[in-house]
Amino acid sequence: MLPHAADDIERDGKSLILAYDHGLEHGPVDFEPNPDTADPERIFELGTHEAVTALAVQKGLAEAYYPDYEDEVNLLLKLNGTSNLWMGEPNSAVNCTAEYAAELGADAVGFTVYGGSNHEIEMAEEFREAQEGAREHDMGVVMWSYPRGQGLRNDGSPDVISYGARLGLELGADVVKVKYPGSAEAMGHAVEMAGPADVVMSGGTMRDDKAFLRNVSNAIDAGATGIAVGRNVFQRDEPERILDALEAVIFQEVEPDEALAIAESED
Repeated sequence: MLPHAADDIERDGKSLILAYDHGLEHGPVDFEPNPDTADPERIFELGTHEAVTALAVQKGLAEAYYPDYEDEVNLLLKLNGTSNLWMGEPNSAVNCTAEYAAELGADAVGFTVYGGSNHEIEMAEEFREAQEGAREHDMGVVMWSYPRGQGLRNDGSPDVISYGARLGLELGADVVKVKYPGSAEAMGHAVEMAGPADVVMSGGTMRDDKAFLRNVSNAIDAGATGIAVGRNVFQRDEPERILDALEAVIFQEVEPDEALAIAESED
């Protein structure tokens, strides 16, 4: 990793990345709980919320919408991604280069690596090219580190998640996005394995407010620097409200109940 490379997508060393690569990765089903969010304009508007330090999208959305938001949104351009229609061993098509991301005005790039997949070797080589390209343009690098594949029986185990965090450090990521491993202690181990690389927790599927915020709070207490979240924000009827609460938990490190009270007072 390169010191300070992720500064443009962080605030005071913390981050709340609003992820919106779901249209490619998961398809329209992710927009059904809140149909308005199928419109990318709605998410770019959410990206202007004070809590959001970066908005992660694929290049098509960046081309179409980012020019209108470049003064209000920090762009994290996702360089690879594959549709949920793909049924093979975990892999991710490279859809954009770091050079083109820089042309679009990106502050950082994101890249998925499925450690343990039969395609791990080629994905690691593709990550190398993306990482070195980002360095040439002074952009930070975020690795979506999701170990999975036919050889992994439990890709959600704490040991596997910690291994994923370590892959990010070893391969040169500035920020590593990993799943929440189930406890603050296990998250702390993942943070330790990532060394100087920042660790952010994946938001995952939508949960109720308190359970979700408790996981985020535990992750922050364990040394994570933030969260990369999509569905747990945009699938809610009032996404701004949960962003208010997340800001309190991540940047002010308040307890979830207090964070929800703050969010209610700001409605």
